[in-house]
Parts: sequence; C-alpha cells; structure tokens
Amino acid sequence: MKRILIVGGANGIGLSIAKALASRKSTEQVYIIDKAPLAEEYKESKIENLEFDLTNEDYSAFDRFQDIDGLIITAGFGKLALFEDIDEKMIPLYFTVNTIAVIRVIKHFYDRLLSTEDFYCGVMVSIAGFMSSPFFSLYGATKAALKIFIESVNVELEKAGTTNRILNVSPGSIKGTSFNQGKTDLSVTASLANEIIAHVEQKDDLFIPKYEEVFKDVLARYQKDFRAEGRHSYDYKLTSGRVKVE
Repeated sequence: MKRILIVGGANGIGLSIAKALASRKSTEQVYIIDKAPLAEEYKESKIENLEFDLTNEDYSAFDRFQDIDGLIITAGFGKLALFEDIDEKMIPLYFTVNTIAVIRVIKHFYDRLLSTEDFYCGVMVSIAGFMSSPFFSLYGATKAALKIFIESVNVELEKAGTTNRILNVSPGSIKGTSFNQGKTDLSVTASLANEIIAHVEQKDDLFIPKYEEVFKDVLARYQKDFRAEGRHSYDYKLTSGRVKVE
C-alpha cells in the first residue's frame, strides 16, 4: 500500500495504523477522515486529515480519494450498557455509524475492489459480531450485520475473478484505544496495528487477534451452547469490573 485512506484514524487503533504506515519509506500518503481533529502531536508531512461526520447524508467528500490503493475503516463506537439503559434515540445512530457508514464507504470504492489491480481493504468489526454479548446487545448487532455483509461481498468478489478482499478484523477488547471512554496509547496498540496491516496486505478475509489463545475456545463454547456462553459473558463482564449494574 502506498496511498491509504483511514476512516476513523484520528485516534485509537486507526491512528496507530496511520502512524505505522506513515513511518514506511514506501508510503506516499496517508489520508485520515474522522469526526475528531487530528491532534497536533500526531501530525506529519505524510498524513493529511479531513474532518467529516459519518452521520452526514452527503458522502461526496470521499470523491477526492480516487488515487488510493488501500482503504481501512476503523470508525465506530460502543458503550457497555444494558439494553434497557440505552436511549431509543441512540439505536439509529449506532447503526448509522457502525454499519451503514462502513457499507457506504465501501460502496464508494467498490469498483476498485472489483478491479484486477491490487486494492487493499480492511474493516474493524468485533468479536461481538460472532456471538451474543450481553451489555453489548446493540453494538454487537451492528457488528454482526457487518460480518455477514463482508462475508457475502467477499464471495461476490471471488466469483467476479478478482483477488481483492475485505478483511474482517474482529478483536475483543483492545487496550490503548479511546473506545469505551479509554485513552489512546500508541505504544500499546503498535503491535496490533502492524498485524492488521500485514493481514490487509496479504488480502486475508478474517483476522481474529488472540484467536488461538482466547477466542477459539470461546467460539467453540458458543457453538455448543449459546445460552450458557451468553450467561458466562454476562457474569464475566461484571466480575472483570468493566461494567457495574446497580
């Protein structure tokens, strides 16, 4: 990848990926689109940022990025909360930012994915999209929709004769990001950022960080008894201190 667009790259894992790519001699330009401005401490000549709210109806801002050969989407948000405590007004916002915006951006560059020329694409999804996740019911639903979308489109790309694929990156909780009111720490996320870049450039279609160490067993338990694993997930979030229920 030489010219890469990162949607949601002003902080967290997106920023970590941007900085890793910008440090390469072969990288010509890294474009960042994010609702938040890029902090002065992270600005450099190879990184160009544009502020854009993904809830906007008009996506013509993406028209200017026709020279890119890589697209990485890390935008999204979530907060651990019981469904009963989520304001109804937040429901469409969750889907607009986490699901619809991602699909719209990919549609914008879909001709590049269909091309016989190399085009690299990766999307931050979530392990919550693979299983029931109490306290993440709405967030998980937005990610489950993305998972199925990516899997389906990747088959269409294969049948169209291109080697280009969309990488589904589905981690669990990531330390060192601003997700769930955390704080960005690039020293913590650098290793994962480089792993993601490697999988994108290999045109893989799925990357679950810590799969062998953690999620292989978790997914197996879920397939065996999704109800029991759901209860385990609920209790785990409580005992880990990640959420508190009055």
